[in-house]
Amino acid sequence: MPEHVGIILDGNRRWAWEKQLTIEDGHFMGAKVGEELLDWTVELGIKTLTLYVFSTENFERQSDEVKGLLKLIEGEARRLGSDRRLHSNMVRVKILGRTDLLPNSLQEALVDIEKSTKNYSHHFLNVAIAYTGRAEIVDATKKIIEDVNQGVLSSQQLDEDTFMKYLYTAHLPNPNPDLVIRTSGEERLSGFLLWQSAYSELVFVDVYWPGFRKIDFLRALRLYQRRHRRFGR
Repeated sequence: MPEHVGIILDGNRRWAWEKQLTIEDGHFMGAKVGEELLDWTVELGIKTLTLYVFSTENFERQSDEVKGLLKLIEGEARRLGSDRRLHSNMVRVKILGRTDLLPNSLQEALVDIEKSTKNYSHHFLNVAIAYTGRAEIVDATKKIIEDVNQGVLSSQQLDEDTFMKYLYTAHLPNPNPDLVIRTSGEERLSGFLLWQSAYSELVFVDVYWPGFRKIDFLRALRLYQRRHRRFGR
């Protein structure tokens, strides 16, 4: 069983179009699948789950869709913050991304859920919002330059392990996903955990995210288990 699974949630809009529903319906149903996914990972003993929910490029979509989606994410964050499952299973929630780009009310909801779970370590739920892997690497580099200039770090100390401590995922016991799943049939990472997923196993599922079922998740895990990971060796 993988210790860390990353999932690129893709296909909400196409699912809605096929069902002749609104885009809002697609995002709403996608959010419901996300809630079920947390149960599946805890049940299967997967320690870390990282979800790619909203990229920085998504801000370029039509303003009404962006506002509606961010409002939905805010509502989900507030519900999740009071969800007993987080506390009974000791799930730490961490937001990955440039959250300063988000509406203030959403930022507050995300800060609240991080604070209420910060002492947990049995499971980790990371939600990538206003995120791209390139931006994460740029932000890490800026912090490193700042620490070098302040004498906290020397250039001689900089190696891959040190660099990883400056990434958004530095809080994780295993920041590198063993398995990355993308729904909707698209076969690309779209900037998801570019540094961390260098040796991840990739599984592309030909199902839109709102139609993603537990059986689809189990099939992806089975594919992972059949592979032999060599890490370039």
